[in-house]
Amino acid sequence: MLENMSSNQRLMIAVVLSFVFFIGYTAIFPPEQQVHTDQNGSQNIQNVSIVDSIEKGYHDATTASNTPATPKVDTSLQSSTKLVHIEAQNFTMSIDTLGRIDSLVLKDDKYNIEEGQHTELISREGAKPLHIRFSDGKVDAVALTTPYVASASTIDLMNSNKATITLTQTLPELTVIKEITVYADGHYDVAIKLSEEKRYFVYLGQRAKNANEQIMTVHGALIYDGDDLTTVFEDGDVEGRSTFSNVKIMSAFGQYFASMFYGLDRDINVIVDRDSNSDPVLYFDAKPTMSFHGYIGPKTYATLKSIDPVLVHAIEYGFFTFIAAPMFSVLFWLHGFFGNWGWAIIALTLIIRLLMFPLTYKGMVSMQKMKEIAPKIKEIQAKHKGDPQRMNAAVMETYKKHGANPLGGCLPMLLQIPIFFAIYRVLLNAVELQGASWLVWSDLSRMDPWFVLPILMGATMWYQQHITPNTFTDPMQAKLFKWLPVIFTFFFLTFPAGLVLYWLVNNLFSIAQQYMVNKKFETAKAERQQKHDVETKHDKD
Repeated sequence: MLENMSSNQRLMIAVVLSFVFFIGYTAIFPPEQQVHTDQNGSQNIQNVSIVDSIEKGYHDATTASNTPATPKVDTSLQSSTKLVHIEAQNFTMSIDTLGRIDSLVLKDDKYNIEEGQHTELISREGAKPLHIRFSDGKVDAVALTTPYVASASTIDLMNSNKATITLTQTLPELTVIKEITVYADGHYDVAIKLSEEKRYFVYLGQRAKNANEQIMTVHGALIYDGDDLTTVFEDGDVEGRSTFSNVKIMSAFGQYFASMFYGLDRDINVIVDRDSNSDPVLYFDAKPTMSFHGYIGPKTYATLKSIDPVLVHAIEYGFFTFIAAPMFSVLFWLHGFFGNWGWAIIALTLIIRLLMFPLTYKGMVSMQKMKEIAPKIKEIQAKHKGDPQRMNAAVMETYKKHGANPLGGCLPMLLQIPIFFAIYRVLLNAVELQGASWLVWSDLSRMDPWFVLPILMGATMWYQQHITPNTFTDPMQAKLFKWLPVIFTFFFLTFPAGLVLYWLVNNLFSIAQQYMVNKKFETAKAERQQKHDVETKHDKD
C-alpha cells in the first residue's frame, strides 16, 4: 500500500503514528509509583525517610577519597519530630530534629494537586534536604539519634523578606552548627561548621512525586556544571553512581517544581546515586566549614532569574532544550507585552509560522504541482508498467518539466517536528501556565474541562486536510489519513489547554496559508485556460 504514496505522505503518517504510539503507550503503561504504608494502612511520614536511606542504595563507608559513601545504620531509629516552623506568604516550611527541611507546602491554590489539597515539595521517601551523614559509622549512628537544638521554634516571614535560624547538634566527638537564612521567595542560605574535622555528606535528597504529573514530562535529577553542560538523570533510569565537580546547580525536579543546591565551591564533589527503584539521589562531599545556597519551589522563570540568573538553567525541556529554552524566552517576553499567557501563545504561534512561511509555502506549492500532474504520472506508470527504468526516467522528466519536486513538502515537515516537540515541552513544563486564564478558560496548564479546544483543534485539522491536495491512489490510504484528526482529538482531550490552543491556532494559520496557495493556483489555472481558449479560437479563425 505504501509504495503508491508520496514521500511526504509516508513521512507524515510515520510521524503521526509514532507520536500517537508514544502518547498511547505512556498513557496505558505509566511508570509505577510506590506508596509506603504502615500496618494500619496510613502513610508513614516520619520513619520512612531514614529507613529508605538505608534500603535504597546508600552504601558502606569506604576509605577511598574519590568515592564518597555513607554507612549502613540500624533500621530501628527513632523518628524525627518538627523543630522549627516557618510561615511565609506563599509557603510553610518545617525543619525537623535531625536538622533537615522536613516539609514545604505551597499555599497558592493554583498549585493544588486537587481541590483543597496543597502541593508538598519535600519527598516522603529517602533523605531530605540538609540531611547530614557521616563517613564514620559510629559518629553517624549517634548523629541520627541526637536531636538538634534551634535558636527559635518559629519564624515569621509574612511581613519580612528573610530570617535566620541556628541549629546546633552536640555529639560526643564534635558539635555541628547549621545557620540557615530563609527568604520569602523560597531560597535559603546555609552555613555549616564542624568543631572537629570529620568526613560527611550533605543531602539534597529526592524530588517529591506528585500524583498529577502528566505523561511525557521529564523528571528526576539535574546537574548543571561549570562548562555549561546539563546532565539529566531521569527517574527509573539511573544505572550507578556518578560524581561531578565544578557544579553550578544540583537539582531534584519534577514537571513544575524543584529542590536545588547552588553556589557550591568548584572543588566540591557532587554525587548522583540511585535507590532501589533506580531513581536518583543527590548529595555532596562537604567541607568542615562551608556555605552554599538552596531553593525549593516552582520553576518560575522570573523568580529563578531574580534569585540568581544561573538558576534558569534548572528549567529542563528534554532533548529539544536547545530550541525550547529560547522559545520560552520569546514566550516570556510576549507575556510581558500582552499581559496574558493565552495571547502570548497565539502571538508565538504567529511568529513561528511567519519564520517558517517561506519553507511551508514552497511545500504547499510543491503539493499543488504534484496534484496537477498526478493524472500524467498515473498514465506514465500504466504505459511503462513493465519497464521500471523507462517509467522512472519519464516520471522524473515530467517532474522537471512542470517544476514539481516530490520531496518538496518534506523539509518543512522535518523542521516542524523539533519545533512542535519543543513547544510541547515549553507549554507542558511552564509552571507559569498554572492558574493562567484566557477568555473562559481559567487554567491553561490543565485539560479543557469542556473539550471545546480539542474539538475545534480536530475540526480545523480535518478541514486543513480537506483543502490540502494529496496524491493518494489507494482509497484505503485516503480513509486512514482522514481518521488522523479523530485520533489526534482523542489524545488531545487530556492535554493542557495551552498546548491545544497552540495546535488550534497553528491549524488556523495553516488553513489561511493553504487557502492562499489554493487561490493562487486556481487563478493561475484559470489564466492558463483562458489563454488556451484564446489560442484555440485564434487557430480556428
